[in-house]
Amino acid sequence: MLGGTAALLAEVGFRALEPWPMKMVVDFVVDSLGARTGITSAGIGLLLALGTAQVAVVAARALFNYMATLAFTLVGSRTSASLRARAFRHVQGLSQQFHARNRSADTVQRLVSDVNRMQEVAVTAGLPLAANVLTLLVMLIVMVVLDPLLATVVLLAVGVFTLTSSGSSKRITAASRRSRRSEGNLANTAQEALGAIKVVQAYGLEPLLQERFSGVNTTSLREGVQSRRIAARLERRTDVIVGVAAAVVMIGGGLRVLQGAMTPGDLVLFTTYLRTTMKPLRDMAKYTGRISRATASGERVAALMAIKPEIVSPQQGFMLHNVRGMLRFDGVRAAYEGTEVLHGISLTVRPGEHVALVGPSGSGKSTLASLVVRAMDPTAGTVSLDGQPLTELSLSHLRAQVSVLHQEAVLLTGSIRENIRLSRPDASDWEVEQAARAAFAHDFICSLPEGYDTSVGERGGTLSGGQRQRVAIARALLRDSRIVVLDEATTGLDPDAALVVLDAIDRLVEGRTTLTVTHDPQAALRADRVVWLQDGRILMDGTPDRLLASSAEFRSWAGTTPTAAPRALTRVEGRA
Repeated sequence: MLGGTAALLAEVGFRALEPWPMKMVVDFVVDSLGARTGITSAGIGLLLALGTAQVAVVAARALFNYMATLAFTLVGSRTSASLRARAFRHVQGLSQQFHARNRSADTVQRLVSDVNRMQEVAVTAGLPLAANVLTLLVMLIVMVVLDPLLATVVLLAVGVFTLTSSGSSKRITAASRRSRRSEGNLANTAQEALGAIKVVQAYGLEPLLQERFSGVNTTSLREGVQSRRIAARLERRTDVIVGVAAAVVMIGGGLRVLQGAMTPGDLVLFTTYLRTTMKPLRDMAKYTGRISRATASGERVAALMAIKPEIVSPQQGFMLHNVRGMLRFDGVRAAYEGTEVLHGISLTVRPGEHVALVGPSGSGKSTLASLVVRAMDPTAGTVSLDGQPLTELSLSHLRAQVSVLHQEAVLLTGSIRENIRLSRPDASDWEVEQAARAAFAHDFICSLPEGYDTSVGERGGTLSGGQRQRVAIARALLRDSRIVVLDEATTGLDPDAALVVLDAIDRLVEGRTTLTVTHDPQAALRADRVVWLQDGRILMDGTPDRLLASSAEFRSWAGTTPTAAPRALTRVEGRA
């Protein structure tokens, strides 16, 4: 930045020197004609020297302009890369509630498109604008020294431009803000349609979504044209201001030369400076539109960065040694969007114990499980691991102790080997394959065209649901954490695939503290203990055998098909 600034100042200095050889040539030629003398050898030498000086000044100006452009391009690129990395890290640290409320395409656009626009404008408009402002100041000073009377005309032109551009700049920024918002909606609409393309094509929704996309696209077009229309008006008004100023200087300067107040060379120098001074005004009108549009992008990035993460790691985060896996929920209350979903839950899960959380949809099962990894924090009460409150533990350390298997096993673009290794990047190929064998995934992986190096596509779309789930189980096995959270891990699988996944899960949870959120009686009956949640409260708690023996409601549920969800109980039974 310092080097670019120095080069910029030098470039402006040489730009101020550039007209002087021409002034001296004009004065020399006029003097020679007035004296009725021919061009002597000394005169030819002087003209050659002035021509050489002209080339040297222009070359120096071009060199320093190149150096300034290069320096500021590097600064802009590094700054935008740093900002994009910071913003991405910030977004990843925001709560799951934030990501549930906000559409991801708009967030991605802020991270990529808006930051790119800021970088581009910083180089293509910010740097030239800085150079033009400096040039304007230097040229005004020189013109005041040359002829204060004519310089007043230029000062008036600059003043009129400033008055006309300030209001236009605000309108351009407002229109650009609306345009960027429309473009974000456009990206959201496209992503939603493409992300659900199977449903779209199955239900013949292409015309509906095409109409929706076209409507948003038209809005984006209208807002974008509006901002450019305002910018174009500003540029044309500036042309008129520059033209009037040039005419006044031309007439006034001619009279001043005839009166002997200035030489013809001074008039040439002054008009050259005028042209150089007016160019920044024209450019500033053009750059005002670009900068206003970049301001709208900057506001969107700043708004994203201003969102405070709800879940943060303590500054002096505690780290457990020899984690046993004792989980305790003491009077836990939790809420989504101000609505309480857990009402004073108290529950202890002993090290190595497998607890199944069952109950009707919306009873708080997944909420309870999400507290273990601090995907959210309770509004009251305490969740602790081995007697240490989770809020006092280092967040990264806490999450390293937990393997989570969700209903939808999400894989990242890349090979199967890379996806399994995500849980432990330093694992060897042999360890990856052992984890896959334990998850009953090795055989189907080897049957694929490239085995473990087979690319799974976006979100693992080239694999079946059961295959994705077994790869995810292999990933969890490789992590070898003390705590496992299973959130509807068999939902949506056919019976055969579900049985294979359940067998793989049995290997995963062996000897580990496990919370299984499920509607599947087969998965629940494999647990050491079943906790029935309803309306955010525990209604039953006991071993599967005990609940089968003591609760008709539980027997009725356990005898249903594996995909049937528990219905709400009308009374409390078997409370441990």
